[in-house]
Amino acid sequence: MNPYPPILSNLIRKLSRLPGLGEKSATRIAMHLLKAPESETRALAENILQLRSTIKTCSVCFNFTEEPLCSICSDPARNIGEVCVVEGTADLLAIEQSGAFKGRYHVLQGVLAPLDGIGPEQIRIRELLARLESEKINEIIIATNPSSEGEATAHYLLQILRDRGARVTRIAYGIPMGGDLKYTDRITLERAMKGRQAF
Repeated sequence: MNPYPPILSNLIRKLSRLPGLGEKSATRIAMHLLKAPESETRALAENILQLRSTIKTCSVCFNFTEEPLCSICSDPARNIGEVCVVEGTADLLAIEQSGAFKGRYHVLQGVLAPLDGIGPEQIRIRELLARLESEKINEIIIATNPSSEGEATAHYLLQILRDRGARVTRIAYGIPMGGDLKYTDRITLERAMKGRQAF
């Protein structure tokens, strides 16, 4: 028997469907919202509604933005000759937070997954090819995740981009800082060995 009123149970169920939240975390959030001032919960609800009506994708790179161009594409200090291809905006944010890349991006908004019916037409590959035609791109850095779908997408991109004038590179994979070799999986170790550099 559920000890919570139906509306609270429904909120917990909906919150627990969010990525990274289980039932316990969802319950804690719901309880916090019950105790929070009404102004705080109302502001949160309004922000969620605004999110859906205000946020759109950048007309160039398909990052999330409120304007026609995102802050990265409209920044004149960015290196327009380098484009980093990522699966989604979360990947873009991770690279941006590292501070290691000063070029621009192209967000595929997915990866190739034929078993799920996702082919090249369902992600932003056509738009990437159009950018190659209209922009002065010297290098395309493929930064898809090291999953089977990410690898398949990277190989597909390499095939179609190979003879289009821009250098095509792939981000390196290896042992994370503070990692321990004996706990590292075989594929990561193999890639770390293949991607070794002069010291």
